Parts: sequence; structure tokens; C-alpha cells
Amino acid sequence: MLWRSSALLRSSAAVPAIWENVGGWLDRWARIAPERLAVVDAERRLSYAALAARAASFAGWMRRTGIGRGDRVALLLANRSAYLEAIFACARIGAIAVPLNARLAPPEVRQILDDCTPLALLHEEGLRALVEAACRGAATPPAVQLAVGGRPDAYEQALASTGAPPEVEPVGAEDPMLLLYTSGTTGLPKGALLPQRKTLFNSLNAALFFELTARDRVLVPLPLFHSFGLVILSIPALYAGATVFLETHFDPVAVWERVARERISYFGAVPTMFRALCDALETAPPERFDRSSLRFLFSAGAAIPVELIRTFERHGLVVKQGFGQTETSILCCLDAADALRKAGSVGKPVFHAEVRIVRRESLKRPPEAWQDCAPDEPGEIVVRGPITMLGYWRQPEASRETLRGEWLRTGDLATADEEGFFTLVGRAQELYISGGENVYPAQVEAVYAAHPALQEIAVVGVPDARWGEVGRAYVVLAEGACLDPEALRAWGAERLARYKLPRSFVALESLPRTHTGKVQKHRLGGDQ
Repeated sequence: MLWRSSALLRSSAAVPAIWENVGGWLDRWARIAPERLAVVDAERRLSYAALAARAASFAGWMRRTGIGRGDRVALLLANRSAYLEAIFACARIGAIAVPLNARLAPPEVRQILDDCTPLALLHEEGLRALVEAACRGAATPPAVQLAVGGRPDAYEQALASTGAPPEVEPVGAEDPMLLLYTSGTTGLPKGALLPQRKTLFNSLNAALFFELTARDRVLVPLPLFHSFGLVILSIPALYAGATVFLETHFDPVAVWERVARERISYFGAVPTMFRALCDALETAPPERFDRSSLRFLFSAGAAIPVELIRTFERHGLVVKQGFGQTETSILCCLDAADALRKAGSVGKPVFHAEVRIVRRESLKRPPEAWQDCAPDEPGEIVVRGPITMLGYWRQPEASRETLRGEWLRTGDLATADEEGFFTLVGRAQELYISGGENVYPAQVEAVYAAHPALQEIAVVGVPDARWGEVGRAYVVLAEGACLDPEALRAWGAERLARYKLPRSFVALESLPRTHTGKVQKHRLGGDQ
């Protein structure tokens, strides 16, 4: 099934040759509305004029330090204005910003540093021990390291020492801007190299779906080292001239208090965060949190349970949903109006993209021979247009596997109904074949999510001498429930074909997840 969503559909070659550097966006807003509030963090409230000046000053410091076009600048920071300043400063001079997950262990940080070989590392003073441990033994540790938040603050000193900031570097649409590492749901993270055009068209898609205006006040309780917090929430808001409020860490009560105090118009979170937010609402007195300023809530990272949507509706709040990946950012959106009618769907494709669901067996052929799936037939989502990455950093084979001509293979399996609403059925790597039949774990998980004894479930395929592969379900039990595999299989047999039923059930205290709530299925398995 093919869904055309934009007049600008073809490859990035269709993007005009004349291009404006994303790093200049702040300068433009500083001219249009210099006093408008741009960013608020735990330490400061910055107007667009102040934010633009700080970003330009940091760009000047990097220039004098020897950092230039194509150099990587790693960021190991908490949610603070310096994060966004560094992103726009790097774009301004043509450098490549590399957000790093501040929750990683030193060997994991070292692995990424060795992979992308940044010339500079901007880090929290409080993470100095992590930085030193990660750089110890690194093949090429960053030559320039600058701490933020110390006493004295080396970053603030660098800004103060700047003379005239450099002009905004002329760039092309294909020039790289960000190097974002994937969340690692199937193994080691890969660096997705994202060009300037992708940042613009992702911001345009977000602006259309969120109906963004300069009046919006956007709360970001997610870390900026992830695509959700940075590319979906923060940068599009700054593109629109709105105000971004940064939370240093997630606390559900603090979020609701910030919503009331700052008159937030929307915020984004992953389903695990929404559950905590829901609990905070349910246990608080009815009038404790003023939510009248909220236009909507936005969820992404994984499917949000329908009961959560209904609970928020009871509190007068609507939930929009999105689906995407680091390599593409937002791919599909489900508006609040369809959230219950199309429960389980991830919505329709964004405007600036061309999205198809194609038969997996045809993917072995050239793209022009790919076959579109019929309605409700499972296949792999592929996309082309200005929102796709350039490729994986220093991984030509992985890049060739994912990028096929103008098309990007997402690895996500889905169906589309007659109205064009997409429903995910799993990852291509997760699909397993039992007795010659394809089994999509997401379909099995969706059915068992309604079982009262189960709080969470993840299904994987494991080898079987007779059937080739069979399903194994890892479950987190609801409070007070006991594991009864036979009862679970009997319950499932009323709702699923027998070959889809998990052969075994394993109880865990929790499922391994990424920081955005996605289950890391490669960490499940082994003999049980």
C-alpha cells in the first residue's frame, strides 16, 4: 500500500539547491521578536535575542579552538540551555553535533567516542568522572573538553571570552548536522547521520501535526540526547518561535506543577512516563493541578495503552500519538480525534514523506519491483523524501541494507486499513516462523495486554526441534497475580490461532527497556 503525503516526495535531490543553515534560525527570531521568551531551564530564562547571542558566542569559541566544518562535537549534558545553544552553534559553523546518552556506562560511552572520534566534548561538570573513565583507554579521546555547570563555569567563561561571532556557514541540504545514535533495541547502537534538510522538514511535519505557533509553550521532560526530546519537541518549537521549557529529570508531580505554573500548551512523553503521570493525576485532589492551558499531550516511543488514553480523557486531556525512528524522526501521527476509534494504530503518514507498506519477499528485488501490500496485509514500512538520514556512520554495509536507492527500509512491519491508518505488527528482526507460518510478536502482545494478570508482555521466537521456532513470552505480572502458563495459553487460544500462542511464559520483575520505553528484546532469551 502506498501513501503519498507531500508534493516534495522524491529524494533529497528534489530539495532546492539554495539552502538556509538551520544554525541561522535563532538569528532570524532574534530580529523578528528579540524579547520573546525562547528557552527556560533550571538556571535561566532566555529571550530569543539572548539565546541567539549565546549560540553565536559558542560558535565563535569553537572556531577559535580549531573546530570547523565536518568536525564532530560530542554533548554529554543534562537538559539545559547550553544543549540547544551547542546544537545551533555547531550547525552555524557546519560542525556535527553528537548527543550522547548521559545514562550510559563508561565502556558504552567509550565505544561511541571511538566510533565517531569527536574533536570536542562538552560535558556536565557533574559527569566528569564518567568522562574521565570513558576517555581512559579510548583510541582517540576528544582533544578539547569543556565542562558546563562548574564553579567557575568553564562554559560560561568560554562564552564571555568570545569576540565577534562567525557568520553563518553556507551549507547544502545534504550537509550533515546531527549524528544520533540509535537506542539499541536489537544490539549495539548505530550512528545515524542526519542532514540539515531533515531537521527542516521534520520541523515542518511537527509544526503541521502539532499546529505549532509562536504562542505555544512546550514542556520537554525527555532527555535532549534522544530524538524525541531534541528533534521532535525542542527544535520544531524553536523553528516556530515558541517557548521551550526544559526539565532536568522526570518527576510526574513536578510536570503537572510546571504545566500549571508556566501555562504549558503541550508536552511529550513515552508510555511509561504517561502511566506515572496518570497515577499522579488519579491520586491528587481534583483541583490540585490546573491543566486548562494544555491543548494536548503527545506520546511516542511505543504504543500507549488504550486505557491510559481513556483515563486522560476523563481528566479532560486529549492524547496525540506519533511513530518514528532515529533515522526518520516522525513517520506517522494519530490525532486525538481518532485515538479511541483507531485504538492500536499509529496513525497516518506525515505530510512531508512518501510512505509505503511493501511485501517483504519483494524487498530482495530493486525498489522499482517492490510490491505494495493490500489493505490489512502485513509488510515492511519503507519511506523516501526529505526526512531520511544520509546513512549510518562508518557502517557502509548497514547503510546499503537500509538505504535502497531513494528509499529507506525502516525494519518495522505494519498493516494499513482502507482508511490509511497504519498499525505496527513488529520489527522485521522480531518476526519468527513457526511451522511455516509467520508470527508477528506485536499482534500476540496486543492480545495479551488485555489479560488482567499481566502488566507487561514481550514475545520472542526461540528455536524448536519440531516447529523451527515457537514463541516465548516474558511477562511482568500484575500486583497479586501468579504465573499460570496453562491458563494463559487457554485464554490466548480463544483469541489467537494456535500457532501464534506462546509455548512458554517466563515471569520477570521488569522488562529491559531503552530510555524511551522500547523493550530491548535482544536482552531477552537464553535457556529458561
